[in-house]
Amino acid sequence: MKLLIRLVLVGVSLFILLIAGTILLRPPKESAPLAKATAVNQPVVVGRVTVEVLNAGGVSGVAREATAVLRSAGFDVVSFGNASSFDQVESVVVDRIGDPNPALSVASVLGIRNVRSEPDSNLYLDISVLLGSQWLPPVDSTQSEETTTVWWDLWSWLQR
Repeated sequence: MKLLIRLVLVGVSLFILLIAGTILLRPPKESAPLAKATAVNQPVVVGRVTVEVLNAGGVSGVAREATAVLRSAGFDVVSFGNASSFDQVESVVVDRIGDPNPALSVASVLGIRNVRSEPDSNLYLDISVLLGSQWLPPVDSTQSEETTTVWWDLWSWLQR
């Protein structure tokens, strides 16, 4: 009986030492920038830019995806949802304030080529995005990189 208790205590002690060693010996994390400064995801404008994102192509979930992309690039998406019709094939970014720079920045982030200006002071936003059926989310190079951890780094493995 005493042998069994000693074995259990030794096992628990070794497990605690393994966890403590993994936490203390893990390699330091490199400080990564919040977002890579590329022409694709770097807005040219400074300040708050309000955007609405509308699904005008009928493809399920694209407005939500575009909203996530824009928010991660620093834009303030105030609404997203479906447009009044789903017959649009090409995507378009519409400037609502008469300043093309924010619209061009949004178009660059989303990978949309069509930008037009239709100022409307009745809308309380700067830009409307109408996503056509052919719009695809831009490829993010940080998502394609596979994270590799060494087998003994228990802390990183537990964080997955």
